[in-house]
Parts: sequence; C-alpha cells; structure tokens
Amino acid sequence: MEWEAVIGLEVHVQLATKSKIFSGSSTAFGAEPNTQANAIDLGLPGILPVVNEEAVNMGIRFGLGINAKINQRNVFDRKNYFYPDLPKGYQTTQLDHPIVGAGEVELTLEDGSRKTVRLHHAHLEEDAGKSLHEDYHGMTGIDLNRAGTPLLEIVSEPDMRSAKEAVAYLKYLHTLVCYLGVSDGDMSQGSMRCDANVSVRPKGQEKLGTRAEIKNVNSFKFVERAINHEIERQIDLLESGGTVVQETRLYDADKDETRSMRSKEEANDYRYFPCPDLLPVVIDDEHLERIRQTMPELPAAKQARFTAEYQLNDYDANRLVEDRTTADFFEQVAKSGGDAKLAANWVMGELASRLNNDSLTISESPVNAEMLGGLITRIRDNTISGKIAKQVFDALWSGEGQSADDVIEKKGLKQVTDTGAIEAIIDEVLANCADQVANYRAAEESKRGKMLGFFVGQIMKASKGKANPGMVNQILKQKLDQ
Repeated sequence: MEWEAVIGLEVHVQLATKSKIFSGSSTAFGAEPNTQANAIDLGLPGILPVVNEEAVNMGIRFGLGINAKINQRNVFDRKNYFYPDLPKGYQTTQLDHPIVGAGEVELTLEDGSRKTVRLHHAHLEEDAGKSLHEDYHGMTGIDLNRAGTPLLEIVSEPDMRSAKEAVAYLKYLHTLVCYLGVSDGDMSQGSMRCDANVSVRPKGQEKLGTRAEIKNVNSFKFVERAINHEIERQIDLLESGGTVVQETRLYDADKDETRSMRSKEEANDYRYFPCPDLLPVVIDDEHLERIRQTMPELPAAKQARFTAEYQLNDYDANRLVEDRTTADFFEQVAKSGGDAKLAANWVMGELASRLNNDSLTISESPVNAEMLGGLITRIRDNTISGKIAKQVFDALWSGEGQSADDVIEKKGLKQVTDTGAIEAIIDEVLANCADQVANYRAAEESKRGKMLGFFVGQIMKASKGKANPGMVNQILKQKLDQ
C-alpha cells in the first residue's frame, strides 16, 4: 500500500520584547536561574497582570506579514494544567479570540516548485519555566526565568506532505520573524521551537489518520529527522496490524527516534475560561495603520526585486534573502562593486565559507561590505585576476590591509595587462617548450583545447599569476596558430 503523510506544525516564537508579556521582569537570555521571575510571573495571590503593548504590536506585525486577518478584539484565557515549571497551575493564552486569524505563506521548495501552506491562526501566550535534568544528581532543577516570556504560537493547517516541506515552512517562518524584528529566531536558545503533528493515511484517502504530536523540537535538522522517523514508525505499525494512538511524543536526537511521553489531552481537559484579570485587547484602526506603515520589505518582495533589479536567478535570490542581514550586506557589496552577480558569488561563496569555518555571523565578518565591494571593483577593471582576488581576500580577512587597493599595492599583486610584457613571457615559455609546441601544431583541432591549458599554466606560473588570463589566452593562441 502507498501511504501519504499529513503534517501540521505548531511553532512557538519567543517575542523580542525587553520585558515579559504581563510583567516588567527582564527577558534577557543567560541570567542566573530564578533571578528574572517576579510575583506576577508566578501568579501569586493578590497580583494583577498588565498586557505588554509591544508584544501585541509584534503579534500584529506577524499577522500583517502573512496577509492574515488581524482580530481587533482579542481575548486572553486561562489554560489549566500542572507542570513543575508552571507554578501558577495555568497558562495565560488565547483560544477562541486570537490576535491573528487565518493567513497563508507560499514556499519555494528545493526542486523549485511552489507550495502554499495555510495558517489557521496565531495567538499570544506566556512561556512556562524550564526543567533542568543535568548535573542535579538524579533530581530535576527548575529555572523560572523563562516563565512569562511572551510567545506567539503559530498554528498551521495540515497542508504539508513531507518532512522537507515542513522544514521549508519552518525556515520561511524563521526568516519572516527575523525580518519583522519580532524575534531573533535563535533556536539554540529556545527562541523558536516546534511541535509537529504527524499522521499517515492511504494515498488518495480524504479522511485524516490518527496523529501523534512531537513536542519541542528546536532545530531544522531534528525536525526533519523526527518527522521522517515518525512517518516510518506509523507506517510500520499500521502495516503490522497495529493502530496509531493519539499521543504526545518526544524526539531523542541521540537515538534518532520518537518515544511516547503522554496520551494527548483533549481541549476540554484544559478547562479553558476567559482570564478574569485581563480585559479584552481592542486594536483600533489608527493603531493598526501605524504598524502597517512600519512594515519592512518582506522576503518574497525582496526576492522578486533581486531578480528584477540585479538580474539574479531565483536560486541565488532565494538564498540571499533567507537572512535579512545577508541580504542587506549583498546589496551594499553590489552597489559598491558594481557587479551584482559577482557580489552574489562572493557573498554566498568565499565569504560564507570563511564565516562558517570561523563560526562567525556576517555581522562579525572581518571583511565588511565596502571592502568586498572594492575587491570586486578591481576584478571588474582587470587590476587583479580571480585567482589573485582570493589572495587579496585572505589578506583582508587576516587584517593585513584596510582595502583591496591597500593590499594590492603592498603585495605588488597588480595584474599585468601590458601586451608587450605578456608577449615576452609567452615567447620565453614557448621557446622552452619546443616539443609541446610541435605536438600542439600537429594535433587535430578537437584536441588542441586541452593542450592549450598546459601552456597557459606555464605562462601564469612564469608571471607569478599576475598576467591577465584573457589576454594570455588570446595572444597565446595567435602565436601557436601562426
């Protein structure tokens, strides 16, 4: 039997506010445990929460970013359940009246095809604390610093059919929230976490299968591996005569498997009711319009502009806009260097490789956009060859110069473009390679191309890589064909 996977994601995004959603406690990452949680975050008797306006604004920005309906009257509810790291015994969230209604995003998949994923809604809520299981001699430690941190939970429809589609969707959301400035998207710090709802059904069947929810996966790689494992587990179970039960599962990255955590609660188990301490949030038209006017150029629009304005292909444009800082860096290089294609190649090639090797972000690059643009200018005007350009880049990276011109001057790397000087080098090489010249002239035309490479290599070696390659090829061929 041929099976089809059905996947929906619930993505939890920590909003980049300086204080928590209902209190003035700091949201800064990395503080000593339990130093950033006050009475409001813990829900102690006699406290009254106050909604963080900036968290509401960020929810609106996200909704506008996916062309969703913004619910101008949204309500906070209490979701009652007990966990060790949720001392209040309930989570303040939104159920029937979330801030963001239905929307959709369009993805570009690895094969170039397009995929539309519908979003059911996105709602605001508070994060719980964090249970720490390491280095506690068999006990669990509780850190409540995260309790009350504002979250935007983004709930998709079950529109994805493979782990790769799910990862593409998750990467799109990551790019979007970073562009909008509503989150730093740092998955290693828990700023973005994903619950994956996975089921399978016979291909062609409309009815959905029983789903399992994989909780709190925090990397693109692990999301893909967890979903693939869960798909295989459910298919094996069904084909062996078993049944899939609705449950919550955890993904173990070390064993590359999912395992049962608890049976899945139904909504009525949570005993939702409107939060008695918080009034409904009402967003007027003027406030909505003010936020609309601050919206940045979004990834899809930027990609379309890059293909039109800079004549980049879809693949290059898509890669560049995945990260807003990288996209901005590329534009500065392209304008400074005067060649967008070369700029794209260097940003995605040599620069990206060096950043990866040295574990740096593009904002930390020793070679800034102006320096890289200057290097590209010197490639374009034939001051240096592409090969020498890598030497110049190495010098800039290690701090041996403040500009490409500075390095070229100090190291004497200027390309030889004088026809007479190049002819002299070619004549010397040909005189020393008489046998190879004779073989070249006796060879068939179809074989001469490979043989030409030998002479070019010798000439570039003799010129210490400084001879202009284009001029070398032109003059060399004229002399050999005489």
